[in-house]
Amino acid sequence: MADATAGAPEKPIYTGGYKATVLGMLLAAYTFNFIDRTIISTIGQAIKVDLSLTDTQLGLLGGLYFALLYTLLGIPIARLAERKNRVTIITVGLVIWSGFTALCGLAQNFLMLALMRFGVGIGEAACSPPAHSLISDYFEPEKRASALSIYSFGIPLGTMFGAVAGGWLAQEFSWRIAFIIVGLPGLILAVLFKLLVKEPPRGHSDIPVAPLSEEGVVAPPVYVKPPFSFGDEFRELWAVTKVLFTKWPVVHMVLGVTIASFGSYGAGAFVPPYFVRQFGLDLATVGLIVGLVGGFSAGIGTLVGGFLSDWAGKKSAKWYALTPAFGLLIATPIYIWAYMENNWQTAALILLIPGIFHYTYLGPTFGVVQNSVPTYRRATATALLFFFLNLIALGGGPVFTGWLIDHLAQFNFNSPGHHGVLESLFGSFGGGEAASSFTAACPGGVAPKGSAADLATLCHDSGALATRQGIVISICFYAWASLHYFLAAIGLVKHMKASAT
Repeated sequence: MADATAGAPEKPIYTGGYKATVLGMLLAAYTFNFIDRTIISTIGQAIKVDLSLTDTQLGLLGGLYFALLYTLLGIPIARLAERKNRVTIITVGLVIWSGFTALCGLAQNFLMLALMRFGVGIGEAACSPPAHSLISDYFEPEKRASALSIYSFGIPLGTMFGAVAGGWLAQEFSWRIAFIIVGLPGLILAVLFKLLVKEPPRGHSDIPVAPLSEEGVVAPPVYVKPPFSFGDEFRELWAVTKVLFTKWPVVHMVLGVTIASFGSYGAGAFVPPYFVRQFGLDLATVGLIVGLVGGFSAGIGTLVGGFLSDWAGKKSAKWYALTPAFGLLIATPIYIWAYMENNWQTAALILLIPGIFHYTYLGPTFGVVQNSVPTYRRATATALLFFFLNLIALGGGPVFTGWLIDHLAQFNFNSPGHHGVLESLFGSFGGGEAASSFTAACPGGVAPKGSAADLATLCHDSGALATRQGIVISICFYAWASLHYFLAAIGLVKHMKASAT
């Protein structure tokens, strides 16, 4: 027996309580990740008015300017995480993104705020790839979707805390104070994270596949770090890319999460401004609505998606795709119903429902991706997934919706009256009026001080209606995403069996 394990490091034993602590710390890190990432949507209306921005610029701040370095740096950081201490990488990232979030409060113009958002993206690139890899080493394959859904619960938690705290702080103090106060606690969390979380051996929770020794004992697998070379790095990236984009079930899971996230980031960036523009609510009230609705429904959906797919996946792996497919399909018309309501209380109540179905896609998708690659490629798989997902969805979603709202507002401004979504959409791109008229007449979306009452009303109504229409159009991407999850179910059972061998 001694010969069977000679030369192999002793495999540490982690208790269930310690694993829960690690998962809790990773959840806390991801919660702060999303607080700092999404707070700009909650206080965006105040920033827009103060700095006289367009919705396209607001979308750039919440999307592309954050996502660009976030996605580009994710891949080299993931490759570093395959070789170096993942706990340290996450800790450093926490310090960077929290510091730059606080610095956003010092920005005096659009350019300065954009530069700070680039910094936030640099830090946050160090979070999910090493975190997914750590979770896969701490939790067995049949529990990973559940564990990853708990980690992903940081999305609704971060959205909730960012919306509630950010809205209240912006209302009571200013949007600048909101950035500073939500950014600084992340520095404390970084210290706790480094002290409490241990780096586990690679492949710690995977089923050993080594042959039996003469004594019938399986020797613990030993992960050997290969020497660095650019050739090996590109080969590793290509190996993971082939899994993500040439395996039928996986590529449709990737397309599903990307398209759903495109709509989600796009619509979500303008939900707080929508409640301000359409119903005249203050930032604190809007933050409470968005935070509680998101934290409740999206939180339940995120957890249900992981646990339900792990449970149903024991009978058939196709449920890792069918769970989000049905969820997104059900959520789409309920969201549209909510945003077509003319009473904010009714709209808020309806919004408690669709997130339960909508966010079921996160845990199953991440679980399938992690189980499709070997242990030494898991951080890379997450980074490549996030590169594709976030460059398109996070980088493009808010910009697309903001650009769309600007064009819809332009049409509504020049053609006053209530128009349907399709009528306004086709009218917006039919040409005719000068493209700058709404922006020039309504800087920041509001009429200049001292303007006639008719102009003030027209500016308000045009922007409010355009925001509603832009959100509804963005929500339709969920139905498109559900189609890809249905397609992913074809062949998923065979793929998962092949990946487990």
